Amino acid sequence: MEKKTDTPKLKLSSIVLDTKDMEGLENFYIRLLGWEKVFVQEGIFSVIRSKEGGVEIAFQYNEEYVPPVWPEEPGKQQQMVHMDFAVGGKDKLETAVKYAVSCGAVLAKDQWSDQWAVLMDPAGHPFCFVV
Repeated sequence: MEKKTDTPKLKLSSIVLDTKDMEGLENFYIRLLGWEKVFVQEGIFSVIRSKEGGVEIAFQYNEEYVPPVWPEEPGKQQQMVHMDFAVGGKDKLETAVKYAVSCGAVLAKDQWSDQWAVLMDPAGHPFCFVV
């Protein structure tokens, strides 16, 4: 008879993004989200978080980081994860996109729905605003 293992209670703590420019990327997300820096290991790792708590975004220095190509292309670096941010409704999507661009994001040239917008952060990580 197989022994049953207790299932651990797991909670997502953070999303970690690799980058060659840790400070630049963390400052982009601080501007975009209004979050604050809560941890820094100089030149290696940093963390930002909402004042309300919840999942954090961490930034890890990676000299070999290669930005993904989006949309995907054969033989090119593929995205491995992306974040979706709710914008509170279709009527707020355009304003959110303009704000993100003013913070340093780039609107992806290919868009396939009026229900979300695909953008790239300054390190090339794709993220979406969703209604």
